[in-house]
Amino acid sequence: MYYPARFEPAPEGGFVVTFRDIPEAITQGDTEAEAVEMAEDVLYSSMEVYFDGKRQVPLPSKTKRGERLVALPPSAWAKVLLLNEMLEQHVTPSELARRLHTTPQNMNKVINLGHTTKIDALNEAMRALGKRLEVTVAAA
Repeated sequence: MYYPARFEPAPEGGFVVTFRDIPEAITQGDTEAEAVEMAEDVLYSSMEVYFDGKRQVPLPSKTKRGERLVALPPSAWAKVLLLNEMLEQHVTPSELARRLHTTPQNMNKVINLGHTTKIDALNEAMRALGKRLEVTVAAA
């Protein structure tokens, strides 16, 4: 998934990057390439703010003129969708663990951005919420 970002030239050189949908995500880079790399990093790390606070992650809006798309890794995107669905349905990690016949500790790993989770486990969690995870391939 991609979030729109604005890359603005900084007065002292380089670029400042901001995200309209994720106001916590602000970074900069000395070159355009570095700014892109830093933007991907800050976007990912900003997701932790929402996870730690058990808050809905804003979904990306449509790109506006002057914005560029910055990628969020697919694994993180799947966890964002899972977190948002859990919050929407008021389902706790413990309740989801009960539905999946697993331990709350295992479920906390599934919804932890820093923990590698198999896509099948994320799909099973979504199914326990009455949803399904779909993967598509699009042209680059």
